[in-house]
Amino acid sequence: MGRGNLTDCEWARLEPHLPKNVGRGGRRKDHRQVIDGILFRIRTGIPWRDLPRRFGSWQTCYDRHRRWSADGTWERIFRSVLADADAEGRIDWSMVGVDSTGCRAHQHAAGACQQAPRRVGKPGRSVQQRPDEAIGRSRGGLTTKIHLAGEGGLRLLAVLVTPGQWGDARQMIAILERIRVPRPAGGRPRTRPDHLSGDKAYSSRQNRRYLRRRQIKHTIPERRDQQTHRRRRGSYGGRPISFDPARYVRRNEVERLINRLKINRAVSTRSDKRAYVFHGTVTVASLRLLRT
Repeated sequence: MGRGNLTDCEWARLEPHLPKNVGRGGRRKDHRQVIDGILFRIRTGIPWRDLPRRFGSWQTCYDRHRRWSADGTWERIFRSVLADADAEGRIDWSMVGVDSTGCRAHQHAAGACQQAPRRVGKPGRSVQQRPDEAIGRSRGGLTTKIHLAGEGGLRLLAVLVTPGQWGDARQMIAILERIRVPRPAGGRPRTRPDHLSGDKAYSSRQNRRYLRRRQIKHTIPERRDQQTHRRRRGSYGGRPISFDPARYVRRNEVERLINRLKINRAVSTRSDKRAYVFHGTVTVASLRLLRT
């Protein structure tokens, strides 16, 4: 087993959720060898053509990663493994944090063609397909922003990619709507955490109204300008926002999760041209965080 490859324990958790069907042209290449090649590329950030020969053809690894990113296979595998972790009691729903991080877009991430190749197929509805390819210009140049929700055990629950100049507050509801953990024993998927934490960037009336409607307790500090505006309105400004500093300390968990994600060089520096392919790259990197 090479450095960074799937361990036997990780493969035992992942194998039941992989596609079983056989495509046209005969038997598919061994899933484990191809996934090891995809993980190697995500961890090192090298071009696909520079994959070592022990992983087989680089074209096979690239095509399978792109196809599974387009049809939502990576997303389904991630939710299935997440459901197993939840059934084993390894998901901490007592505190879920939301945050974002910027990723510099490499020059190879620019210049995506208008239409995807026919052999890959159009992305499915469950996949994020964006006309701007989630590349925007901010202070750091061309960047992509990853918005995510993570639980106390440093595991990712939902992810969303947007252009780098987009704000955080308007993406909080979209992130929470993407939390959907199936229950293997049956019943509706779990979509609501017990408590939510976020920094001042997520402080807005719309977000707090949404959290109250869904009965989600939250710890989000109020911005200074919002405090001044509320006091200026007097009794019409409403009550002061409740804030628990002891709970807010746990916000470091989602920041540590971002640190663990960006250890992968293909995540910290984006080189994928398509937004849905980069979304698949982040999803695959998140699968390694579910192994414990």
